[in-house]
Amino acid sequence: MTEERISTTREPDGTTTTTRTTSVHDGASSSGGGKILLAVVLLIAVVAAIFLFSGMSDAEIAKDTAITDAAGEVGNAAQQVGDAAQDAADSVTGQE
Repeated sequence: MTEERISTTREPDGTTTTTRTTSVHDGASSSGGGKILLAVVLLIAVVAAIFLFSGMSDAEIAKDTAITDAAGEVGNAAQQVGDAAQDAADSVTGQE
């Protein structure tokens, strides 16, 4: 983009001075607002990614805890079955 400015100045002695200024812009420069907007969008994306990944981590921990609890309950049930079998064997053989 080319911009041309012409300025005319009258001096106190009656002479006139004309100044011509030509500015050429290549259009590659961008406003600071666009850069700020891009930075804000990137910041929001990073925060969202951190939130999602931390949520997945919490889900993994909850799953691991549930598996551990279930394994403990299976162990307790096996112990009870073993105790019941021992009691049944004792009552069949007459030992108490």
